Amino acid sequence: MMDNYKLFLGGRLRTARELAGLSQGQTAKLLKMHRPTISEIEAGRRNVKAEELSIFAKLYGVEIDWLTDEKYEEKNVNKDILAAARELSSMKEEDLEILISTIRMIKSKGS
Repeated sequence: MMDNYKLFLGGRLRTARELAGLSQGQTAKLLKMHRPTISEIEAGRRNVKAEELSIFAKLYGVEIDWLTDEKYEEKNVNKDILAAARELSSMKEEDLEILISTIRMIKSKGS
């Protein structure tokens, strides 16, 4: 039972990392860990400490409940939109304004 949960948690952490647009190496550097440690966690071969879980959630921009609760589901959330939103959050403000204007223009042409 515990091994299945570690696999589940590792999978959620991997999914969250990928949606955040980070590699294992980037994650390890940001968290001051070794890349193999991230790999071991995602493979379910290493336990995750409570404080690490909180740090992962903040880094990946997800709720701890989503990472830990097998029954937790994000309602009506498209993973592509979530990934795009994370990419947008790292853009310069002026570039973001241009992009939003472009999206609005495209949307108004389609209406």
